[in-house]
Amino acid sequence: MTEIVTAAMVVIGDEILSGRTKDKNIGHLADIMTAVGIDLKEVRIVPDEEAEIAAALNTVRARYTYVFTTGGIGPTHDDITADSVAKAFGVPCEYDAKAYAMLEESYARRGIEFTEARKRMARMPRGAEHIDNPVSQAPGFRIGNVHVMAGVPSIFQAMLDNVVPTLKTGTKMLSATVQCPFGEGVIGGPLADIQRRHPDTIIGSYPKYGEGRFWTELVVRARSDEALEAARAEVEAMVAGLAAASGEAS
Repeated sequence: MTEIVTAAMVVIGDEILSGRTKDKNIGHLADIMTAVGIDLKEVRIVPDEEAEIAAALNTVRARYTYVFTTGGIGPTHDDITADSVAKAFGVPCEYDAKAYAMLEESYARRGIEFTEARKRMARMPRGAEHIDNPVSQAPGFRIGNVHVMAGVPSIFQAMLDNVVPTLKTGTKMLSATVQCPFGEGVIGGPLADIQRRHPDTIIGSYPKYGEGRFWTELVVRARSDEALEAARAEVEAMVAGLAAASGEAS
């Protein structure tokens, strides 16, 4: 008998409930879960209130194989997700030595003060494991079946890319990465056309900045080698064509 793997999502933040911020993460998670054979069964949106967050987590983590949260792990006073998750699991929320050292080094390298507010991003429930954040360093974390990630869509997507390979799924997701020297403003249209021609794949674009320039990392995902290679070839051809037409990214 095929095992059914299920998931729930808890979106955290007053700004979502007030309409000030429009959520862009639910749809992305749904796409990814569907692609890898995990049934996303429920999404809850809760305010920045510790009791509400903990109650929602305790309900869904007992009901589903995996839980994913977004929002509330930044440096401000209302970023209380780490405390709330710790409460749900009945463990202390404390500074994680590895996260603290990593953030301290990152801010020092950039000549930015490592303030008490920024130190908050190194706090997580005791026993949690890191979820790497390739965009802005500050890690998410995993405890039990709960995966805690940032609310900023580009960071959430990058964190989720690191989480997906660790999950028990219906069909293993394959991926290929294409480095693109152009910004999203240049590749957005052509990339959307490629995605439409390959509906059995998921193509993600992640803007990067380094050495004084912007560039983009393109990740193609599919459940078969054939689908992956067909889409990857088109993405590589698009990048090559743009490079031939112009040597500058925007």
